Amino acid sequence: MTSKENVNSSSSQLSINFDLITKLLNTAEEQGRYTLYEHETYELLKLSGAETPPRTHLIVKGSKPSDEELCTMPGEKVVLKVVSPAIIHKTEVGGVKVVDNKADKIRSAWRRMMYEVPETYASIIEKNVDHGPEIYKHLSGEKLQQAIASDIRGALMVQFMTPDSEAFGNELIVGIRNTREFGMVISAGLGGTDTELYAKRFRKGQAVVAASTISIDGESFFDLFCNTICYKKLAGLTRGQRRIVTDEQIIECFSSMIDIANYYSPINKDALYVIEELEINPFAFTDYLMIPLDGMCRFKKPEGLPAIRPYHKIRNLLRPSSIGIIGISTTKMNFGRVILSNILANGYEKKNIRIIRDGIQSFEGISCVPDVQSLDVKLDLLVVAVGSEQVPGIVGEVIAHNASETVMLIAGGLGETEESVKRASELMASIQQCHTKEGGGPIFLGANCLGVVSHPGKFDTLFIPDVKLPKQRGDRRRNAAFVSQSGAFMITRLSRRPELDPAYMISIGNQNDLTLGDMLRYLKDDPEIDVIGVYAEGFQDLDGLAFTEAVREAVISGKDVIFYKAGRTPEGKTATSGHTASLAGDYMVCESCVRQAGGVVAQTFSQFEDLLVLSQRLHNKKIGGNRLAAVSGAGFEAVGMADNIQSDDFHMRMAAFSSQTEQALTQVLTNKRLDRLVVVKNPLDINPGSDDETHAKAVEILSEDDNVDAIVVGLDPLSPAMRTLYGDDSDRFSFTNSESIASILPDLVLNIEKPVIGVVDGGRLYDPLVDALTDSGMVIFRSSDNAVNVLAMYIEGRLYGEKLQQRKSLIGE
Repeated sequence: MTSKENVNSSSSQLSINFDLITKLLNTAEEQGRYTLYEHETYELLKLSGAETPPRTHLIVKGSKPSDEELCTMPGEKVVLKVVSPAIIHKTEVGGVKVVDNKADKIRSAWRRMMYEVPETYASIIEKNVDHGPEIYKHLSGEKLQQAIASDIRGALMVQFMTPDSEAFGNELIVGIRNTREFGMVISAGLGGTDTELYAKRFRKGQAVVAASTISIDGESFFDLFCNTICYKKLAGLTRGQRRIVTDEQIIECFSSMIDIANYYSPINKDALYVIEELEINPFAFTDYLMIPLDGMCRFKKPEGLPAIRPYHKIRNLLRPSSIGIIGISTTKMNFGRVILSNILANGYEKKNIRIIRDGIQSFEGISCVPDVQSLDVKLDLLVVAVGSEQVPGIVGEVIAHNASETVMLIAGGLGETEESVKRASELMASIQQCHTKEGGGPIFLGANCLGVVSHPGKFDTLFIPDVKLPKQRGDRRRNAAFVSQSGAFMITRLSRRPELDPAYMISIGNQNDLTLGDMLRYLKDDPEIDVIGVYAEGFQDLDGLAFTEAVREAVISGKDVIFYKAGRTPEGKTATSGHTASLAGDYMVCESCVRQAGGVVAQTFSQFEDLLVLSQRLHNKKIGGNRLAAVSGAGFEAVGMADNIQSDDFHMRMAAFSSQTEQALTQVLTNKRLDRLVVVKNPLDINPGSDDETHAKAVEILSEDDNVDAIVVGLDPLSPAMRTLYGDDSDRFSFTNSESIASILPDLVLNIEKPVIGVVDGGRLYDPLVDALTDSGMVIFRSSDNAVNVLAMYIEGRLYGEKLQQRKSLIGE
């Protein structure tokens, strides 16, 4: 068995020669390639301080090697591998052969490989063009074979190493790669030729794990890796398996990869190259040595970093002292008119509004000006509600006259269609150019932005009529912000769950300028916001990295971040990428990076809205651990709660009640003459005969037990003993009665430090009860399994957030 607590990271002892690695990459570039051959990848590993790879010798294509040259490897066998900058997956094309270590056998296999590999690879490409690199895509037949053959440099003769075990799980894949959204990422897991199959077939986190390298070290990544099947096999933690590698070796490997990734990173301005992908698949193990059996590396020259936007101006966007609107019709209720109506309905003063429309001096008591340059004040916010073809001209005027600090672009048709891509590209270029000037120029929200609701700023620019989407207006304490790339998703959630009622609802649209990362950078420092909900479809270049860094800072400062990522199709495997891209595809990388930063990642739409409501109402509750007490008068419900305390995303425990709790519960049941029908245990099935008071007393007693961290209570709406229907106070089933659960439980829960969740599992007849409890500030679910799932995810996130806070505190000290 292993003891992770006693393992010390080897990172500080690593000696990585970045100068020689850079020279290695430079040599390849001078030869016209941005890939390293396998033996060069092994040389990179040596320079990184890793253990010595196997001996190799390149048999150059067209040469006449002597017997002495062919017999330089020790052992009875050798491995021959084709060498070509265009062939990454050698096994698939017949480019790997194990032969007897005899000159004639090696020579024959080498010659055969030089001819058979082009034929095999050409056949594969012609069946599926995506299996080949770009340079081969327009070739076929003999020309394709000739092109493949001309790129082959020879065969690499590699020392054959006999692994300690060839059993399943005894090979390790480790890789780093540069992702467009999150920068450098490390992944590790079950290696070998079937590694993608393992990743698909095993539960999440068992076959492979991934993390951003910018905010993790070797030891922390090792902690993640310890949850995989691969680690359990390598460490001898499965039946019949013995340990074949030390924890220190694995940590050293991870540390080296992370250091290389962070040096050859797109955000390191001093790096002469960016490593696109560096992969070892697999590492095998011989006598406690980590032996790389295959490796690949792709790299590129660095590109310019995205322009920095003056995102501090988001304050002007969310709390504007003045608002201008372009696109208001004076004759019909168009989008501009709806926006104006909603702005006024939210309490914004007419004197601080300007309508930009030629031909009139005022409209409905609001000042009008003919054009942007005629504005009498510099606006904080300009809402542009015109067709997309007019947007570039208006943007140009705003920039030229420095007319507004922020601009909201409502129009679609700016990048969503092929026809509008050029228009959007030109628009983004002009906006980015203005950000390079002193002061940074205006910032732009959208395009394709549904609008913003800002209760602190007293305005609402959604172009949805109030009759279609009623909102809770007026001043009250609101502690959440909801940022969504899809405006439709945002308003649908609010329509379904009016109790969400965030302080800010921000439709960010196409991110032609302001990004999700910018929004999180601003909101993380807003003292009035405790909870941030984010719906994302994609990130701009490297903005995923900026986003997760802001998530981490928000969580460390005590905020909750609830996240949903749309678009989960795995990144396709291509012939120019290694196994790493297939194992840690776009969605997995995104989910891993956000979780690593402390965000709570929802898996479904309904889970997202449940988490967002729950986090708003439980944010100030104390999370002491993950021990759950479950109570219900319905046996199926109590058992269902216990059945749902674990998944791939969370882990809770059923609390063990103290003897004092058991005695107190028994006394309550005795007083209600239920003691002969109920066994006091967790989950607690208190019988359908339990009335409102019994449910409330059980919650109160359990909340005082130090062994209990959270409570889920089924409110048994169909029980004849419960007051759960809407009606007159005199009605025996009416929840308006002062003795009903709706009257006594909310005040009790409000004063309990621990999370308490209610469940009303019943039909539409019980909607009024749910509304009454919800309006009283409680968190109510309509099924016990969903209640436990969502609560468990939230608690897991809060506990991880506390770890990040503690780690930050230790570093600060």
